[in-house]
Amino acid sequence: MGATRFPDDLVQTQHAWNATYDALAAPHRRDITALRRLLRLSVRLWWHPYWDTARSAPAAPTELRQLARTQ
Repeated sequence: MGATRFPDDLVQTQHAWNATYDALAAPHRRDITALRRLLRLSVRLWWHPYWDTARSAPAAPTELRQLARTQ
């Protein structure tokens, strides 16, 4: 993978999405607030202005997820 430079707010949003998803995946976890947060973060990730300029890099979302996991 290349060294794509993502905006800090996009990486932070992906990191928050990962943390929320992991919390919801815990056994016996039923947190409607966390589910709503996950949905809100998903919308922010999907519609971030960065993607208007990065449409030509199909691997960029995967690279973003991996970058957020390593930080």
